[in-house]
Amino acid sequence: MTSTLTHPQKANAIRALAMDAVQKANSGHPGMPMGMAEIAVALWSGHYSHNPANPTWVNRDRFLLSNGHGSMLHYALLHLSGYAVSMDDIKNFRQLHSKTPGHPEVGYTPGVETTTGPLGQGIANAVGMALAEWLLANEFNKPGLDVVDHYTYAFLGDGCLMEGISHEVCALAGTLGLKKLIALYDDNGISIDGKVEGWFTDDTPARFEAYGWNVIRAVDGHDVTAVAAAIEAAKKADKPTLICCKTIIGKGSPNLQGGDKVHGAALGDKEVAAVREYIGWSAAPFEIPADVYAAWDFKAAGAKLEADWSAKFAEYTAKYPQQAAELTRRMAGDLPGNFDAVLAAGIAATVEKKENIATRKASQNAIQALAPVLPEFLGGSADLTGSNLTNWKEIVPVRSGQPGNHINYGVREFGMSAIMNGVALHGGYIPFGATFLTFADYSRNALRMAALMKQRSLFVFTHDSIGLGEDGPTHQSIEHVSSLRLIPNLDNWRPCDTTESMVAWGEAVKRKDGPSTLIFSRQNLPYQERTDAQIADIKRGGYVLREAADAKVTLIATGSEIELAQAAASALAAEGIVARVVSLPSTDVFDRQDAAYKAAVLTKGVPRVAIEAGVTDFWYKYVGLEGAVVGIDTFGESAPAGVLFKHFGFTVENVVAKVKAVIA
Repeated sequence: MTSTLTHPQKANAIRALAMDAVQKANSGHPGMPMGMAEIAVALWSGHYSHNPANPTWVNRDRFLLSNGHGSMLHYALLHLSGYAVSMDDIKNFRQLHSKTPGHPEVGYTPGVETTTGPLGQGIANAVGMALAEWLLANEFNKPGLDVVDHYTYAFLGDGCLMEGISHEVCALAGTLGLKKLIALYDDNGISIDGKVEGWFTDDTPARFEAYGWNVIRAVDGHDVTAVAAAIEAAKKADKPTLICCKTIIGKGSPNLQGGDKVHGAALGDKEVAAVREYIGWSAAPFEIPADVYAAWDFKAAGAKLEADWSAKFAEYTAKYPQQAAELTRRMAGDLPGNFDAVLAAGIAATVEKKENIATRKASQNAIQALAPVLPEFLGGSADLTGSNLTNWKEIVPVRSGQPGNHINYGVREFGMSAIMNGVALHGGYIPFGATFLTFADYSRNALRMAALMKQRSLFVFTHDSIGLGEDGPTHQSIEHVSSLRLIPNLDNWRPCDTTESMVAWGEAVKRKDGPSTLIFSRQNLPYQERTDAQIADIKRGGYVLREAADAKVTLIATGSEIELAQAAASALAAEGIVARVVSLPSTDVFDRQDAAYKAAVLTKGVPRVAIEAGVTDFWYKYVGLEGAVVGIDTFGESAPAGVLFKHFGFTVENVVAKVKAVIA
């Protein structure tokens, strides 16, 4: 497609809707939409392949607004081109439960591909989407039948480029040669604090050229024809492209354009009126002339694009029915029909083998058991594959020009996590990536975004406590498990042995409405004997591992501390104190169980002591103020794991003493 519609009124329609919506809400960012209006016209009028009637069409191009504060640009484009975003929705910008929230949110607004706002993560998601498109195309396309064939476009600004995550993800995109990724940079030189020349003087084009990108420099961002030509050239490149568009923020505002005051505040009634006169826009607020609507309307063109693709896919289906069915299944996010049977066999194998191994190794065993029936697995690690153990026998490393199923992300934890979110959003793969648990801090905001967006991203964290030993307090996770549990809609699993690890992996894979963390030990942990009923209850997040009639205390533990809880229960029994042991591998999942089940696991009237090698505050929600917690509220030390556990009180003697104090 080529761009032929350059009518300035198309751009001015965006400006008018943006300034009017922000003015009505008295909140928002009019500067970017007004400044990027022509860039949007160039992309959406000639190059962007989409269907307003079907925002989830499989082969649509992906469009991401990484500089998401300019959300009114996207909402205006959706409304004008024919999506189910009405003028009433535009009028309700930034209002409760509207389709037009302050920053774009996937799942709320038809046509929005990802939730942006935290700067830099949109371009990171775009890298993930372009990665998924490339890998799927390699896997499914046949000669003459390219059923996976679309571009990923991202708008981004100075803020995205200042954020460190942009360095991580764009460097990797260049290394992998993701040629169908096209980013358009709104180079307006302004952020909220003013002219960025005081704190941002990077040679951005040179930086991206150093990453291995194709860079198109010094494009006039207000010249629709020039921008459209740059996009056309980008499509012919054999590497990702950055189009550097020089723009004036707030263009069209005679008194505020080019300055920071237009960035993040309503223009004011007087300036809104001045804009109308300055750009020659005579329509009343929230009114679009019929000829402008007609020029923007993409419904017929979009329907034809999808119809043409559907005809191609029908031919593909006739020739390659198995591949067509597989692509359809994977894009729908459904698991293979035999998945539950494979998972059950994997669980049974752990019971038969009864291995005493580190749960990071148990995790690898789980991956190996599931991967042969999950071609959608796209694994990886942030440089620690040999420690995180996220590889399996059949992996093919992803390299430039070499598609595969396992990504060496390099030391880029944040970038890895946000790229995974982009892969999950695109569809066709279940991404998982790993690092040490203490470096979850580097990934934190991407984990939060995965939970907010309800995406099936699987975050593997190993070396989960002081149990990693000699690396010392910089690497020993103390507060991390508890802090991850604070993120809404994030399921966190900390299994204690091979069976719990297999169940945790299975439940994380089966979950379609949110992300999961899988948290594993460095050190070996003993296998725990269970009945079939106990094994069935693991997936409920918590269960009674050791039942006892007339118990005087309930010991609650997770992960490596289950071994200690069991040993302490035996020591207490020798002293005539009967103890129950409850394993809570996922407190998040357990908290969602019905009241009767939770009451059966944590019986009322029986004092409780929790044991976990981490901060103690979290556990008082389960043990109450009258209970006790064996934990660690300081940073760790450098020493072998066994020495550390003893030093910090993770001993049978200390647990017994805590129990006696509680039941006294």
